[in-house]
Amino acid sequence: MESYLETTKDIYKAAAETPDVGLCCTTTPVWAFPELEIPQIMLDMNYGCGSTVHPRDLINSPKILYVGVGGGMELLQFAYFSRQKNGVIGVDVVDEMMDACRNNMGEAANQNAWFDPSFIDVRKGDALNLPIEDESIDVAAQNCLFNIFHEDDLRKALAEMYRVLKPRGRLVLSDPIAEQEMPDALKFDERLRGLCLSGALPLERYIKMITDAGFGTIEIRAKRPYRILDTKNYDTPKSILIESVEVAAIKDPMPEDGPCIFTGRTAIYTGDKEYFDDHKGHVLLPNQPLSVCDKTAGNLTDLGNDDIWVSESTYFYDGGGCC
Repeated sequence: MESYLETTKDIYKAAAETPDVGLCCTTTPVWAFPELEIPQIMLDMNYGCGSTVHPRDLINSPKILYVGVGGGMELLQFAYFSRQKNGVIGVDVVDEMMDACRNNMGEAANQNAWFDPSFIDVRKGDALNLPIEDESIDVAAQNCLFNIFHEDDLRKALAEMYRVLKPRGRLVLSDPIAEQEMPDALKFDERLRGLCLSGALPLERYIKMITDAGFGTIEIRAKRPYRILDTKNYDTPKSILIESVEVAAIKDPMPEDGPCIFTGRTAIYTGDKEYFDDHKGHVLLPNQPLSVCDKTAGNLTDLGNDDIWVSESTYFYDGGGCC
């Protein structure tokens, strides 16, 4: 194992043995659901930068994989929807984190009458070589883990997620990104990578690595400021803004003209006809906003039609798009 991964294991071993509330600073409110109580220890060990739990992904009792178990909070949230023996698989490489997660599930069972710890199967395993069968998972997720990997390892991790997902399964990710290039002094600092700070990629490159793995549809669900690497505290000539992004990658067949990437763009038709049809599968009704992928947004803009307004990317997409 490369030394930076060993450093990361040491960081999270310590965070398992002594919960570190400030280790990651998520700005995403914790989902609240009826009859779901999250133990305080799980909240203290919420080592993510966003959320990977989206109810619309979790219908019909899905089989769920979560890589990097943390304190178990998202495993518990996933189990709320799955509610079947071994319906949620948690994989981690750090023994101490797995032990802490299992212990926390006992507390969760005390606070939630519906919850049975058998709903969750915590397994020892590596994100680069998952102990999971091919095409056996409906929803796979990771939160603030893949940004730790250098790009060659990130490709392996994404390929593994693609392998284990069923056709049209979903990979839900939350990771830091940074549009500014990360200085080498930070990029190759093993501890900063392990702290989810210096492995952040620009969004376009991050998305390309996901589509290169074969995912045909990408949804950018949220993007928000996360951290500042300032010149006083970090070895950088300019302060760097790190943002947290939440993405869903769907194992759809790859379209001939490339992936459908939804970044929160919308088209509105303002003409006086009953509708506008681009004859490529997109019908715009008068004054009815339609979410479109970036390809379609570009194609509609290129028409030069004054009756079609197309927004810029909002980096918020919650489904319902036409592609």
